[in-house]
Amino acid sequence: QVQLVESGGGLVQPGGSLRLSCAASGMIFSFYAMGWYRQAPGKQRELVAVVTSGGNTNYADSVKGRFTISRDNAKNTVYLQMNSLKPEDTAVYYCNFVQRSGGWRYDYWGQGTRVTVSS
Repeated sequence: QVQLVESGGGLVQPGGSLRLSCAASGMIFSFYAMGWYRQAPGKQRELVAVVTSGGNTNYADSVKGRFTISRDNAKNTVYLQMNSLKPEDTAVYYCNFVQRSGGWRYDYWGQGTRVTVSS
């Protein structure tokens, strides 16, 4: 039974920082790439950052240089350090991984944690 639980969201002023966490269970964490997505009201969910099982990272252009994704395999946790936050970063942030087997592909999602950037 896979479970992803995000935490760390909240209200922050523009220019501030937040650190999000995603605790995973029910899967072999170290085998999977982990991603952070976000969704603002009325907008499509978008990929923010990915860290592979090998530790390689990729970021959306909109957050590059400001956000850092990392993982702690011993704690089965992936983090998103968010610096220099902007109002446009306001969204619900979701943790994700993808399982593939044969001809199928399934995305697992957490419940999300809300980030509001406002003065």
